[in-house]
Amino acid sequence: MAEAILGDHDQYSCSICLDLLRDPVTIPCGHSYCMSCINECWNTNDLNGIYRCPQCRHAFKTKPPLNRSTVLAEIMEKLRSTQLQVSESAQSLAGPGEIACDFCAGEMIKAVKSCLECRASYCETHVQPHHNVPALKKHKLMKAAVIPVCPKHDKLLEVYCRTDQKCVCMHCLLDDHKSHDTVPSTIERNDKQIKLTDTQKKVKQTIQAKEKELQKMNMDIASHSDSVKKAVENSKKVFGELVKCIEKKGNEVIEKIKAEEKADLDQGTKLQKKLQEEITELKKREGVLEDLLQTDDNIQFLQNCESVSSSSGTDELLSFSFQPYCSFEDIRKLICELAGRLETTCTQEISKTITKVSDLSAKRPTIEIVVGDRVRVKPSVVTPTHKWGSVTHFSIGVVKKIQGNLLTVDFPEQRNWTGVDSEMEHVTSAGSDLSTKNDPFNIKVGDKVRVKPSVTTPKHNWGREVTHKSVGVVKDIKSDDSVVVDFPGHASWKGILTEMEQVTNDDEIGPSSLDSSIKIGDQVRVKSSVVTPTHKWGAITHKSIGVVKKLQGESLTVDFPEQKNWTGIISEMIVASTGPDILNQSLNVDTNFSKMELVTIADLVDIKVGDRVRVKSSITTPKHNWGGPVTHKSVGLVKGKICVFFSKNNE
Repeated sequence: MAEAILGDHDQYSCSICLDLLRDPVTIPCGHSYCMSCINECWNTNDLNGIYRCPQCRHAFKTKPPLNRSTVLAEIMEKLRSTQLQVSESAQSLAGPGEIACDFCAGEMIKAVKSCLECRASYCETHVQPHHNVPALKKHKLMKAAVIPVCPKHDKLLEVYCRTDQKCVCMHCLLDDHKSHDTVPSTIERNDKQIKLTDTQKKVKQTIQAKEKELQKMNMDIASHSDSVKKAVENSKKVFGELVKCIEKKGNEVIEKIKAEEKADLDQGTKLQKKLQEEITELKKREGVLEDLLQTDDNIQFLQNCESVSSSSGTDELLSFSFQPYCSFEDIRKLICELAGRLETTCTQEISKTITKVSDLSAKRPTIEIVVGDRVRVKPSVVTPTHKWGSVTHFSIGVVKKIQGNLLTVDFPEQRNWTGVDSEMEHVTSAGSDLSTKNDPFNIKVGDKVRVKPSVTTPKHNWGREVTHKSVGVVKDIKSDDSVVVDFPGHASWKGILTEMEQVTNDDEIGPSSLDSSIKIGDQVRVKSSVVTPTHKWGAITHKSIGVVKKLQGESLTVDFPEQKNWTGIISEMIVASTGPDILNQSLNVDTNFSKMELVTIADLVDIKVGDRVRVKSSITTPKHNWGGPVTHKSVGLVKGKICVFFSKNNE
């Protein structure tokens, strides 16, 4: 029955509040309303002494008595109970990562709304009071989520601090953020939403442009595939026709040979017949002579001797031989020669065609660079074919167009820059230090940055106390690629994104950090992030470790084992640490190690910090002498650049 009642839900709703009837009353015209709804309707409206039914507009001259309908009230209670059960059964349980209702007992029902005033989350059932109770209707409901609160004051986060770029509560304004630039979260939301909306529009426009490019590319690829299919079909057709032509001509030669064979055979047959006739005549004469020689009558012999001896007409023997007009051995040779010439011609001509096809594919870039790739000029290229322009080795751009071996690249410093594919290289996330450090697109709010060493004077000047050594925190990034940085000596310093570089942990131990500096006598090396030093490499490499000899402004003079008096820039150098990686590298440049050997392995390059070593047996006297009790039998541990101590025995 409950299901039947629930099915007729609409007829048990108050036409004024549109909800299920509460304290239902029925007026004389037969329509039912909530008692409070019909009273409020009749009391607030100017009726001129006439009371009308809100539905049928039936008029009553006097106010009808409003008595609670007991039967209808019981039906409403059953209906509400059934509706609640059905609603609860229809609700789903909260899964991992989902917000659960704070008021459901037992099973955790998935919450649908969260109240910022109550700081609680509600399911569909328990949120109803916020829709019906007047006092709760004023509360602000939001989609079910974890309500953010201040970890320090346990209050709602309602204010945004622009100075620290974080959300804070009202108590924070009187505490840590008293003098900061703060605004209500709604205002900051509106400001940032405008920016994000503009960004979204730009992204949509970019997507549309890229989709058009993709559509055109798909058409171009389909057209290219069609042309390739046509070329293949045409090639098959041409070569098929060529084969048919050769077969046709071959058949003509064969027919000609057979015709010549028939003519020669006819001639041979005639000669055979004639020769056979002569043999028959000679056999007859032989029989006559045989008979005459066998006769006993001398007179008969003598009388017939003359006639028989002269009956042949001549004693000359004619020679018959078969001599064909055409030598088929010569024909075989001619055919072989023709086949050789055809093979040579076909091979040469087809090779030319293949070469021309290969030439077409050779126009592609020598490296697999495609449109959209991020590239930069190779460190080995001193000056590009089409000049630097505003581009440097640090510049990272996106390939916009490829035509033959020429690339059109959009760099932050220069758009539509032209380069040669062989002078460029890919930039990947794992490719090099520059791919992240010097790519301005990777700088974001909160990053530690400084002015690039390659920038002599920033576009907006240095400002107060800002130098190449200054390290600051990015405060804001504008849409025009300008950046706002808080330096220790200059807050809200303005620069250009492409003039900045991120400061990594590797740099923090170098001279560019605020707490350290290079001094005379320090062991230094070129930073791994520097592709080409300002004053060039000379004979040194990233692995070279030298001693600072002189400091003058931003320049320093270093003595490396490979090159003395090498000049460099302080911002490009880093103090060589004593870690195993640096020590391994330093072994490659320490000439003292040419006189050392491992106890187990005698290969020089395998010596590293911590290895047990001894003086080579081939060394009579070490360069720096034996010292103390050290002998060929002494075994020691490598501690640094040289072996600094030995054991007194062979242990």
